[in-house]
Amino acid sequence: MSNVAIDLTGVTKLFGNKLVVDGLSFTVASGECFGLLGPNGAGKSTIARMLLGMTRPDAGDITVLGLPVP
Repeated sequence: MSNVAIDLTGVTKLFGNKLVVDGLSFTVASGECFGLLGPNGAGKSTIARMLLGMTRPDAGDITVLGLPVP
């Protein structure tokens, strides 16, 4: 069993021609505490929406507990 809870690889999101997330990659291990910080408009809410499957990335892969986020 993998120790990876969340894995983002090369995640990119555009709204129209505005790039809001650019090739983001990170891994969160199971049991690890993780915070996402940044100024207004940095893409934090967009990343959360992609993790929850509420919006799809334009490029890259997201897995949660080893399963791809639809």
